Amino acid sequence: MRIYKITDPEFTDYARVIEGYESEKQEIMEALASKTPIPEGTEYVAEDASLQNLDAAKAISNTLFGGSAMQFGWCNGHNTKLNCLEYHRSSEINFGATDFIALVAKREEVKDFRISSDCVKAFLIPKGTMIEMYATTLHYAPCQASLNSGFQVMVGLPAGTNVGKPEYEARNTEDKLLTATNKWLIAHAEAPEASDGAWVGIDGENIDISSDLL
Repeated sequence: MRIYKITDPEFTDYARVIEGYESEKQEIMEALASKTPIPEGTEYVAEDASLQNLDAAKAISNTLFGGSAMQFGWCNGHNTKLNCLEYHRSSEINFGATDFIALVAKREEVKDFRISSDCVKAFLIPKGTMIEMYATTLHYAPCQASLNSGFQVMVGLPAGTNVGKPEYEARNTEDKLLTATNKWLIAHAEAPEASDGAWVGIDGENIDISSDLL
C-alpha cells in the first residue's frame, strides 16, 4: 500500500498541519513520552489528567476549538490493521510523540452506510506534527510507522466524546452506527468490533500495512 506524506497534495482532503504552538507541542511531547504507556495492543484513553492538566491543553482549547471545552487523551500501542472507520460531528486533533500512520477515507465515499477499503489512504504523520483531522474524515486507531516501534498519539476532541453511550431508540440506519458519545463506527467483518455488535460496512480487504513497514 502506498504511504503518502503530509506534504503530498492528497493530505489536504483529509486534514491539515497546525502551525505554531511550539512550546505547547514540546510540553505535550514530554508528557506523552514520559507518562503514557505503549501497550502491545492498542489502548485508548479519552481523557488523561497528565495531558488534560497541562497549560498547553488550555492554550489549545482557547484557540483551536474557540474556547469550547476539550478533552485530551491518547491512543497508544502497536497496530498495523484498518479494522474499522469512525467519524465524529467535529474535528479531531492528533499529535504524536512518535511517528505514526493514519488510515483514512472520506465520508462522502460511504454509500448506503458501506464503504470499500479501496477508498482508504495511508499517511505518515511525523513525530511532533500536530494535525486537525476534519469531521468529514473517516479514521480509527493509528498504525505504527515501523515494524519494531509502537506509537503514542494525543487525541484532542470535544469534551465527552467517546465517553459512554447515549440512550436512544434508532430512528434511521445511521443511528445504528452510534457506538459512543459523538462516535459513529463502521467495522470490517474481520474486526473484533464486529463480534461486539458494531455495524459491519467495510467491504474488501481488511488492510494490513505490516508488509509495507521496515
